[in-house]
Amino acid sequence: MKLAVRTAGDVSILDVKGRLVLGDGDDTFVNAVNELAFSGRVNIVLNLDEVTYIDSAGLGVLVSKYVTLRNRGGNLKVCNIHRRSFEVLTITRLLTVFESFDSEAAAIASFKESPIG
Repeated sequence: MKLAVRTAGDVSILDVKGRLVLGDGDDTFVNAVNELAFSGRVNIVLNLDEVTYIDSAGLGVLVSKYVTLRNRGGNLKVCNIHRRSFEVLTITRLLTVFESFDSEAAAIASFKESPIG
């Protein structure tokens, strides 16, 4: 998995490319979110446009980092979910936890609309 971090105002965008699975990306993702959160960047959009697969460990780190950000007064939102990832998030009912958006712009704009981020 490859991860790139960009910013748009007070929102950080994580572009994830590849597989978010145990042993191949989960640690990279955790470290990136922790680094952002501990430096005060707690509003994150996770761009899943180039994610090819998410396993149970990947789901676990998404939930874990969602909790980390919420505990620090921020939020983790997802965008550009492809069919396979969408099905996994739907089956596990995680789309009831994560706010999801069809576009990155909509996800970023949602932080301005939401009083809690």
